[in-house]
Amino acid sequence: MMRNSNINADLHCHSVVSDGTLSPEALAERAHANGVHLWALTDHDELGGQVRARAAAIALGMDYLSGVEISVTWMDQTIHIVGLGIDAAHIGILEGLRRTRDGRYNRAKLMAEQLLKAGIPGAYEGALSFAGNHDLISRTHFARFLVDQGVCADTNQVFKNYLVQDKPGYVPHLWASLDDAVAWIKAAGGVAVIAHPGRYKLNAMQMDELYKHFKDIGGLAIEVITGSHSPSQYQTYGKIAEHYGFLASRGSDFHDPDESYIDLGTLPHLPDHLTPVWSLFH
Repeated sequence: MMRNSNINADLHCHSVVSDGTLSPEALAERAHANGVHLWALTDHDELGGQVRARAAAIALGMDYLSGVEISVTWMDQTIHIVGLGIDAAHIGILEGLRRTRDGRYNRAKLMAEQLLKAGIPGAYEGALSFAGNHDLISRTHFARFLVDQGVCADTNQVFKNYLVQDKPGYVPHLWASLDDAVAWIKAAGGVAVIAHPGRYKLNAMQMDELYKHFKDIGGLAIEVITGSHSPSQYQTYGKIAEHYGFLASRGSDFHDPDESYIDLGTLPHLPDHLTPVWSLFH
């Protein structure tokens, strides 16, 4: 596998198996068409698309890393940890992810009740119609329902007015612990990566604690170039990777052709002075 930081690697995206809208095969074709050489499908808390994604990638001549994005509760907030290069059939991570998914049904029902109180009926059934995997019903599926109903113009507007803290439809959820998520990834032979660190509403001291604890328990990388970061944040998180001794990852966080800020494989390359996370894989 290529070690060069300038290869077109996209190691963060989602299919219809979680909250994306394209099949694993369609994502592979889109990545290949956009010049991706190294690809990973990282569905939320779910490995059900991995066999299909790997087969499609190999058929197109791309290198592939099995992946997942695990929802974690840290300091009463949700953060995401990507696992790359995992054994997608490993019993430990499969069981851990199953437990993480189990709370989604009750959370979704409570979200629908809140939206009903806000004058929006049928939200649970409506959101479910947008979920390719009913076990992984999420805020994104509710957001698509609200757009479909004309409540908001697009999903960005939804997440300003609904489904977020202090707005109708917001229900907190206790996800996996950081320690458990990293342990599952390591046990499955993978590398743990903090996804889009620029998105979290934590102060500098809290982020420092996150980085240090993550490293102490065996986390090895952070996303530097991601669709969730601005160009100025590319530099910020490149410096953070250097400061803490993290490897650097790159991924679009692509979900949908119309919703996503960045298309698969179209991000800038990692800076040459950073060590890419894919340097660990052969």
